[in-house]
Amino acid sequence: MNSYKISELPGGIKLVSETIQYVKSFSLGFWFNVGTRDENESNNGISHFIEHMVFKGTKKRSAKKISEDIEAYGGYLNAFTGKENTCFYGRGLQENLERTFNVISDMVQNPLFRQNHIKKEAGVVCDELHDINDNPEELIFDKFEEILFAGNSLSLPIIGTEKNLGSFNTSMLHRFHDEKYTNGNLLIAASGAVEHEKLVSLTEKYFREKSQASRLKRKLFLKSSPVEFVLEKDIQQVHSIIGRAAIGYNDERRLGLKLLSILIGEGSSSRLFQAVREKLGIAYQINSFLNSYNDVSAFGIYFSTNDKQVEKVVNIILREFKKLRENKVSQKELDRVKEYLKGSTILALENTSNRMIRMANSIIYYNRIITVEELLHRIDLITADDILNLANEYLQEKDLTRIFLRYPNKQLKKVA
Repeated sequence: MNSYKISELPGGIKLVSETIQYVKSFSLGFWFNVGTRDENESNNGISHFIEHMVFKGTKKRSAKKISEDIEAYGGYLNAFTGKENTCFYGRGLQENLERTFNVISDMVQNPLFRQNHIKKEAGVVCDELHDINDNPEELIFDKFEEILFAGNSLSLPIIGTEKNLGSFNTSMLHRFHDEKYTNGNLLIAASGAVEHEKLVSLTEKYFREKSQASRLKRKLFLKSSPVEFVLEKDIQQVHSIIGRAAIGYNDERRLGLKLLSILIGEGSSSRLFQAVREKLGIAYQINSFLNSYNDVSAFGIYFSTNDKQVEKVVNIILREFKKLRENKVSQKELDRVKEYLKGSTILALENTSNRMIRMANSIIYYNRIITVEELLHRIDLITADDILNLANEYLQEKDLTRIFLRYPNKQLKKVA
């Protein structure tokens, strides 16, 4: 039997754990409520850069020793930065929980941020930035959110800018780290062969007591106006996103919007995949997406095709949107997308890292654990009327932002 436990320690650190009796390993994540949304234009990219730099050494460990202390026992260590959170996580066998906890807690509390390391890593991250700029599939999503969320720090790219990367120094990193990476801004989540009481004792052992820092205050996203934007790049295909801002995690209708997204363009049985790829063969890639944050989501359709077919693909997308605004989805199709979402949710739970991430996100965005049973029940409650109402609210042609990434000087026809 699996069990969830939640604690908050006097210093402000939150703990959430799930014990899974039948596994011999664990996934452990240290989640800081800090990301790109907490930056500005002059320091954009600093959260992602700090994520890299904590691996470069502490007062106790060199970069090599950080890796060896985990990998020598068959474990795994990594991190990722988002627009609202940064997570440092590890996986290992149950007997190595304290070892992994010790290493990560040292990394996040005691980074050296040496200037020679900063200079070297700035070059590495610049290469990562160039890789993104060379990859139209990644670049267009950054550009879409830059335009969609203009005026809000959500518009900033996670990786930052080359100019900023060249300006980071030891004092800047320490200042940002001391202000944002506080005990009161930390959630520790673990899933697998773990005991909650052990996590509590490890936290008390390895974290210095500090006064609880208040949660970061963020500027809420208000609204955006639809625009059409063309970005020129030396590429063969035209890449495009058609979409808009929509409801975020703080709106209970988001689950219905997720079902609408699946119905439109997730999976090979979705409406757009069938209409554009299977029936006409005019695009290799076409899919919907719903990238969600606390108070807003980026929702839309991404596709790539040759320049001659762009207008046709756009018109098909708009036609499918119109159908969904004017006609209720059949119960058969609604049941199909519900089973798709329920199935993908349950399949993801076979991995302790996915379970840890899901659990952490539940605490971060809802301040409680939303059990799988509760989620499945909420999916079942969504009706065809709910989908119709959401389609009329979020699939209006006049509200859509359109971005096209294409080869310079090609004549891209004005699309409908």
